[in-house]
Amino acid sequence: MAPHARVRAPELIGKGGWLNTGGTALTLADLRGRIVILDFWTFCCVNCLHVLDELRELEEKHRDTVVIIGVHSPKFVHEAEHQAVVDAVERYEVHHPVLDDPELATWKQYAVRAWPTLVVIDPEGYVVAQHAGEGHAHALEQLVGELEAEHAAKGTLRRGDGPYVAPEPVATDLRFPGKALLLPGGTFLVSDSTRHQLVELAADGESVVARVGSGERGFGPDGFSEPQGLALLPDGTVAVADTVNHALRAYDPATGAVTTLAGTGRQWMQGRPTSGPATEVDLSSPWDVAWFADRLWIAMAGVHQLWTYDPATGTVEVAAGTTNEGLVDGPAPEAWFAQPSGLAAAEDRLWVADSETSALRYVERDGEGFAVRTAVGTGLFDFGHRDGDARQALFQHPLGVTALPDGSVAVSDTYNHALRRYDPATGEVTTLATDLREPSDAVLVGDDIVVVESARHRLTRLRLPEEAVRVESVAHRTQRAATDVAPGRLRLDVVFQAPTGQKLDTRYGPSTRLLVSSTPPELLAEGSGTGTDLGRDLVLADGVTEGVLHVSAMAASCDDDPENEYPACHMHQQDWGVPVRVVPGGAGRLPLVLAGLDA
Repeated sequence: MAPHARVRAPELIGKGGWLNTGGTALTLADLRGRIVILDFWTFCCVNCLHVLDELRELEEKHRDTVVIIGVHSPKFVHEAEHQAVVDAVERYEVHHPVLDDPELATWKQYAVRAWPTLVVIDPEGYVVAQHAGEGHAHALEQLVGELEAEHAAKGTLRRGDGPYVAPEPVATDLRFPGKALLLPGGTFLVSDSTRHQLVELAADGESVVARVGSGERGFGPDGFSEPQGLALLPDGTVAVADTVNHALRAYDPATGAVTTLAGTGRQWMQGRPTSGPATEVDLSSPWDVAWFADRLWIAMAGVHQLWTYDPATGTVEVAAGTTNEGLVDGPAPEAWFAQPSGLAAAEDRLWVADSETSALRYVERDGEGFAVRTAVGTGLFDFGHRDGDARQALFQHPLGVTALPDGSVAVSDTYNHALRRYDPATGEVTTLATDLREPSDAVLVGDDIVVVESARHRLTRLRLPEEAVRVESVAHRTQRAATDVAPGRLRLDVVFQAPTGQKLDTRYGPSTRLLVSSTPPELLAEGSGTGTDLGRDLVLADGVTEGVLHVSAMAASCDDDPENEYPACHMHQQDWGVPVRVVPGGAGRLPLVLAGLDA
């Protein structure tokens, strides 16, 4: 195995303490002799959730040699609350120790710049690799095999049970429900996400009428995997966003049958088809669905897009978004989203809860096509709880939106634990209710609104108030420290080292892509745009002292075997939003590690 730079791994520290260890605080010394993979994640981030699923097979296969440690590093204020991290660890079935690091202490020690980031530590306590983004499972499997062989030969590998201790299960009828739908008969259908089921509740919103699905992860006729959005189709069946199966399913309330409408069970990756026969095209974490403009619209959270499914032709296609993460309005194919997670159809608009930009957005007809507009929200790093004029109002990671009869919309403002209202007629945002716990959806029932309180594991019925609640304004920005960079020229290097036994796939042209932009756009005098080199010289404009550099990188590597006509290939990709401050004496180079180590 090629020698690695001998960088001693910094200690693991976090003010929130440890989860899934039975109360034991772990140190790197406790883990000596094991291969340690640190997973820097935050529970709002769909890419982090993808990585959790990528790691499950590796975790099981190498249980006696590998210890995965989740380092929870919050973006939003709510994610710094300890109980919220406890809930997320259960919600997403994290079966390894987790360090709650609300002040980003360990994040800073490891110089992490993006969610998700994986850091590999060898049995002697040295950092040997870093991987940002998704698609690294194959590389990790290869590296783990090499480290097992090397350290078994040296006598420095210690096999045995890991430090994971499962928490006690809690009995409730629902467990972290996601979305709800009022069925024509007056009952509710709820996606019981952590239990991988649909649950039908009586009109009281409490009594269980029926359960759909085995309760175990699966993709068969009785299986779901963390289902979320629900929508009634014209034929009376219910479309289900089967999120972690990367699929759309259909549930027939009359017969109980479950079928697949779209998706293959595989996650969509760059370069794969974006339209075609629905059951032959991969999807990526569909989070919500809504019937609008004679199509089923899909909030494709995993790739920051909206797709549509046409039951008449049995086809899917991209309807809005470029896969770039951010907040950009305009013609639907050119718009940017950031993890759209809630949809609601009104007569002339499709409302969108765009969670990572803490924004309320909408799609409307524009000539022969559609356009995307923003009602509330400014970008990836501004959030809070502020009512008033929509141009300065703030949400915090909303996951749901509900159309109201008067033309306004109710927003499930998830991380503010509130139900908010936006009125297009006045341009005002108000607060309808507080003291909810991670509301993720709401359903209108007569003069009442029934809210999915996800972290209280229940539906809560509220009377729609005639007057809003007064809430003290709070504004936040993400707490990541800005990187000091020097004025003028800045060298951007995305570091990518192909896994052992692989090389960049150049058979059909360049196998790398780099997209650079900034907020504000005026920050960059030169260097924005798309190219194929992973390094680029940027020029920072005079007079702009701070902002965010948005960098999206992709690299495809394939097995390096000239005798193999059809080598296995793997896609590696990540988006970074790097806050920068322009100061004399700042750095002249910005390295971002996609895979490997920065020399």
